[in-house]
Amino acid sequence: MNVIRQLNSEAVTADGLDDGIQRAIDWLADNQEKEGFWVGMLESNSCIEAEWILAMHLLGVKDDPKYDKVVQAILNEQREDGSWAVYYQAPAGDINATVEAYAALRAAGFKADDVRLAKARNWIFQHGGLRQVRVFTRYWLALIGEWPWEETPALAPEMIYLPSWCPLNIYDFACWARATLVPLTILSVRRPVKPLPPASRLDELFPGGRENTDYSFPDTEKGLAERFFLVVDWFLKKYSRLPVQFGREKAISLCLEWIVRHQDYDGGWGGIQPPLIYSLVALNVEGYALTHPVISKGLDAFNPPWAYEKNGGTYLQCSESPVWDTLFTLLALFESGCTFEGTPMMRPALDWILGKQITRWGDWQVKVRGVRPGGWAFERANTAYPDVDDTALALVVLSEARRHLEDTAAVDAALERAEEWILGLQCKNGGWAAFDRDNNSVIVTKIPFCDFGEVLDPPSVDVTAHVVEALATLGRDMHDPVVAKALRYIRSEQEPEGSWFGRWGVNHIYGTGAVLPALAAIGEDMRAPYVRRAADWLVAHQNADGGWGESCASYMDDSQRGRGPSTASQTGWALMALVAVASPDYDGAIRRGLDYLLSCQKAGTWDEPQYTGTGFPGYGVGERTNLKEIGATLGQGCELARGFMLNYNMYRHYFPLIAMARARRYLGLAVQPCRPELTAAAEFDFEPLRGRACG
Repeated sequence: MNVIRQLNSEAVTADGLDDGIQRAIDWLADNQEKEGFWVGMLESNSCIEAEWILAMHLLGVKDDPKYDKVVQAILNEQREDGSWAVYYQAPAGDINATVEAYAALRAAGFKADDVRLAKARNWIFQHGGLRQVRVFTRYWLALIGEWPWEETPALAPEMIYLPSWCPLNIYDFACWARATLVPLTILSVRRPVKPLPPASRLDELFPGGRENTDYSFPDTEKGLAERFFLVVDWFLKKYSRLPVQFGREKAISLCLEWIVRHQDYDGGWGGIQPPLIYSLVALNVEGYALTHPVISKGLDAFNPPWAYEKNGGTYLQCSESPVWDTLFTLLALFESGCTFEGTPMMRPALDWILGKQITRWGDWQVKVRGVRPGGWAFERANTAYPDVDDTALALVVLSEARRHLEDTAAVDAALERAEEWILGLQCKNGGWAAFDRDNNSVIVTKIPFCDFGEVLDPPSVDVTAHVVEALATLGRDMHDPVVAKALRYIRSEQEPEGSWFGRWGVNHIYGTGAVLPALAAIGEDMRAPYVRRAADWLVAHQNADGGWGESCASYMDDSQRGRGPSTASQTGWALMALVAVASPDYDGAIRRGLDYLLSCQKAGTWDEPQYTGTGFPGYGVGERTNLKEIGATLGQGCELARGFMLNYNMYRHYFPLIAMARARRYLGLAVQPCRPELTAAAEFDFEPLRGRACG
């Protein structure tokens, strides 16, 4: 609950703001990695740990030293009602996370009459039982012998044959879906089963007996395309039972080759958990032993830095964000007035970032020809999937770094390639997506497999706004044809009440917080009615404690837009937006927001258990959509059973710092330079942030 305080709009003083900024900078100095980057742990939900436990059973790994602590991490996250949820303080548990956690605990040797499992089982029954689970959960149950493979959506490895111009080719899927789909096509046709030990079978989840269980999907309204693909699904299952499937073994070989070729140097695939876990299982099914270098390297990927300790458990990240975190941290330091000379921790971070630019082949080139690679990925080892959002941020940071350097050759070369790459990824409607160009073939969302998250990567306002702001740092303004086209897209996406939807952050505060600084950067008239409407929306949603907050529930409930307990990250986004508008009308709101941040700062940083990052809203298409029309067909409510939400543990730090630094300049408060006595870069010996409880 928020602490409601009476705030004085003049409470923020120059000294107080300087001190708060300096404390945050000192915290960064204490939490930099030896190599020069910053990274915070990326929290998601217990499906990640549960699927690892089940994969260890399938692979026959019996001696992983973190096993018991991974089990403890699952137990740590069980809610009082027995369920597991998708995000912090979700209004309800999630049937998929709960069933997967339950199965993992049984696989780990927990008895059915264990009080924790009894509570979970009762919750599962109260919420419709196993019939309510998604496709991915059904696949896991099938792999351990608890669900008939015949009652899972059929996937065909022959998809690998389809050229990029053909509908339903693998490159019509978003990169994360593509990398997950390829190994799943192998599992779907091989149908491997490794049953749990007899004492651990899930008989108790089939109270009417397995023979009387309804394995079909819950009834939902189906259009012509969905009905067509159900027929295709029926045909594929019949075809798979034929004695011979022409070309199938060659297709499986090509899928295996594709998987091996896409493995990252840290052992993962695409820098995210789903392709990693399914690729390991699929490769093992096809004869890759645990000692094979591809498998052993993949298994090792689940150790640090992907694993972290918390509350006596070992948690496994769904991804990691060192590039993203380091870029925003550098931006925060620049905004705070820090320089390379006065702040030695900055130069090794810049060098690390320059070394992470991707200049090799990636999947994006299948549909984008004639453009040199030059982007950055979100993670440290992912090179096949550079990220437009990270690259836009890199452009901003490198453009600022160039102003502080005598020798700019390396930065100039990086900027040239990055600008070329990011311009080549602009979509037809003027916007930018996260990884691909014009990845919006809605037909792929109609296949039975697609009942979770998003399988498309269409343009989004938040990514587009970040690109526009980046292009402004390169000298482009709103009269530039590329920027003008993007601006038309941004304006077309504004909500009637003034906000913008946040695809990759929660939610309308994030979208609006991205757009307004971008508009100011390209020279838009910040007195324009549509700009003022957005700023007024933010002020109207400021909490009584001076902060801003928005729940993940806003992705399904419009009444929750801009509403929720105040958080440091969302307050930072709102302040960055209002400062960009630069109107005295909003000065009181800005000061109240600063007072909130300063009063909540602890040991230089902020507490934030809320999830303010977005993996998937769960819409299928991945973009803003009319939930009043399709909400009933999504199969989720505010618990976001189809969604995937994230807590970036450094959002709570660098966004407030950026906001305070910009507000300090805007309000004309005193600016104290960074203290020069910060530890020299060569002497860094910091405890990694990823293993800490932030705050």
